[in-house]
Amino acid sequence: MHLTHLSLTQFRAYTRLDLDVPRRNILVVGDNAQGKTTILEAIYFFAAFTSFHTSSDRQLLNFYAAQEPLAVARLVADFDRSGKHHRMEVRLIQEPVGPAGSRMRKEILVDGVKRSAQDALGLFNAVIFLPQMMVIIDGGPDERRRYLNIAISQAMPGYARALSEYHQALIQRNALLKQLSERGGAGDQLIYWDEILAERGSQIIHARIAAIQEIEMLAAEYHEKLTRLEEILRLVYKPAYDPVRPVNGQISLPIQTTIQRDGIPMGQIREGFLEQLKVLRSEEIRRGMTTIGPHRDEMRFLSNGRDLSDFGSRGQIRTALLALKLAEVKWLKQRTGQNPVLLLDEILAELDVRRRLDLLETLGEVDQAMFTTTDLNLFDPSFVKQCSIWVVADGQVNQET
Repeated sequence: MHLTHLSLTQFRAYTRLDLDVPRRNILVVGDNAQGKTTILEAIYFFAAFTSFHTSSDRQLLNFYAAQEPLAVARLVADFDRSGKHHRMEVRLIQEPVGPAGSRMRKEILVDGVKRSAQDALGLFNAVIFLPQMMVIIDGGPDERRRYLNIAISQAMPGYARALSEYHQALIQRNALLKQLSERGGAGDQLIYWDEILAERGSQIIHARIAAIQEIEMLAAEYHEKLTRLEEILRLVYKPAYDPVRPVNGQISLPIQTTIQRDGIPMGQIREGFLEQLKVLRSEEIRRGMTTIGPHRDEMRFLSNGRDLSDFGSRGQIRTALLALKLAEVKWLKQRTGQNPVLLLDEILAELDVRRRLDLLETLGEVDQAMFTTTDLNLFDPSFVKQCSIWVVADGQVNQET
């Protein structure tokens, strides 16, 4: 898979941008705050339909355009996948509502046909590395769940829809739990939502078990290379509902202990989850909230047995994140048969010379990669010669040889 053309209109700092994209590595060069990262953000939007930079699509509109009651940001990508050419267009529309209000909506077109985000996810694949993504490792559990959801949605058909339906059912179930807690009533009213939660939740848990195990194996290999065999990386999945039940009387296993969950049928996960919801029904009514399920899952990163979230240095966290992203590229290739576009923002700034060389050597496995940098001298001259150079200044992009 590779991107062939990118067009942006009223997106962030770009009022208009049209670029033909070569099938090779691209170095996007420029000073800070010139629009380099915005190009990566726009490309990744076709893969995830969300931005790691913002909490609202409204923030993606060009500032001056957004001052008008009606504003539209338009992103268009032409790309080749499995020998076929596709065009994806995303429109972010701010439109007036009432006398002084406004709302945002999103339209997605694939080859000219409107599609929902759930249906369009996975058609264009990309992996992005941003310095602020270190929160995946040292931030809260919601950051790790968000990472998992975006990665898995690109690789496993049906995951995004199951996730959406799970959260819709969760909202309804929590509202009913709160009502039962405040006003009383029969707990049997929860049965309908319990069944939906268990059905969709089992799909999510089953997918996460497989994805984390597969990504862990690949990430450990890359991490060994980047640390010259000095550190061993592990990804530990801690589901809020664990389909592996401890033996009676056995205390909880420590985080360092490997628990084998692969091979557990989805139906078994569903039945166990449903049973646990029944067991916890009285407590959840009392608390007015759902206490178990994929919405409370956790994943931890360990290096040589130490939890990087608690004890990792900045360098260790950055190296682990880089290994994770390289593993994600290979995992998507294994799952989809397509090499995703790799987007790396200021990747070499905090790496020593040895790890820079190791990284650039590893990138030979990628079909198309894009790097942002403020300093071309961070890259080996022989590598620079093989790349296309884009110079960004004041929201303008000049392609150089």
